[in-house]
Amino acid sequence: MPTKDLRIGWIGVGRMGFQLATRLLEAGYDVAVYNRTRSKAEPLAARGASVVDRPVELADRDIVFSMVAASKDLEQVMLGEGGLLTGDAVPGIIADASTVSVEAGELIRDAAGKRGTQVLATPVSGNPAVIAAGKLTVAVSGPRAAYDRAEAVLKVFGRGVTYVGEGETARLVKIAHNVFLGVVTQSLAEITVLAEKGGVSRQAFLEFLNDSVMGSTFTRYKSPAFVDLDFTPTFTMPLLQKDFDLGLTAGDKLGVPMPIASATRQIVAQEVGEGNTEDDFATLLLRVARGAGLDIRSEDAQLGDGLKGDA
Repeated sequence: MPTKDLRIGWIGVGRMGFQLATRLLEAGYDVAVYNRTRSKAEPLAARGASVVDRPVELADRDIVFSMVAASKDLEQVMLGEGGLLTGDAVPGIIADASTVSVEAGELIRDAAGKRGTQVLATPVSGNPAVIAAGKLTVAVSGPRAAYDRAEAVLKVFGRGVTYVGEGETARLVKIAHNVFLGVVTQSLAEITVLAEKGGVSRQAFLEFLNDSVMGSTFTRYKSPAFVDLDFTPTFTMPLLQKDFDLGLTAGDKLGVPMPIASATRQIVAQEVGEGNTEDDFATLLLRVARGAGLDIRSEDAQLGDGLKGDA
C-alpha cells in the first residue's frame, strides 16, 4: 500500500499531539483524531481531520498514534471503556509516542499482540517550536517490519527517525534523554548564575557558551528564557519530575548508579512541592539565583532561539 494511502488515527491532541497531527494533515494523510476533551480536537476538523468520540472508533485505521501524559492514561485509551483495543476491529499498527514506563508499554504491547496488532514505541524529542522548525526527532522500537511500514509517516514529524531495537527500548532512550535534559538545565542554571554574580550579563555569557564547543541546539534554544525570563511552558516541572522518577526507577532496576540525576530530581521535586507546576522548567534558573542571593531581572535582549533559518 502506498504510504499516503495509509489511514491514520491520532489519540491525544495536547500541545505536541495537535502539532504532529497537523503535520500529517498538511502532508496529505487521512487523519481521524480522538481527545478526551473533544473541543481541543475540533480545530483539527477545520484542517481536514475527522473527530471521533471514543478511541475504539479509530480501530479500523492502518496506523494509530497515541500521545498521552502518563502510563494510566495510556492504559485507559487502549484498554479502558471504549479503548482502542476493546472493539471487534484492531488497527494494523499502534505507534505510541507517550513518555511512559517500560512496564506500561509492555502491558499494551502484550494486549495488542493478543489481538494481532503490532506496536511501535515512538517517543519524540522536541516541543511545538521544534516541530514548527522541522527539527523534531523520533526514537522507534518494536517489530522491524512495522517500523519499515511506518517509517515514511514518522519522517513527516521532523528531521530524524532512529530505529533503536525491538520491544520497549525506545522508552528507555526517551527517559534517558529527558533525565539528561533536566540535569543539563540545572547545570546551565548554576553556571549562568555564577557568571552573573561575578559581573557578566547572562546574554554575554550564553552567547559565549553557545559559540563554544559546549554550546548545543538545546543551550541556544533555552537562552532566550534564561536571558529574558520568559517562562512560557514548553515542559513543566511535574512532567520533568515524572521522567526523573522513571529514569531513576530504570537505574535501580538495571543497577546503574545515578547520583547527579538523583540530586537534580530532589531540586525539581522541591519546585513542584512549592507550587511551580505551570511554568517552564527553565525556572530552575530562579531557584539557583535565589540560593545565591541574586535578584535577577529580564535583560530584554530578544535573543533568537537557534531554531529558525537553519533547519
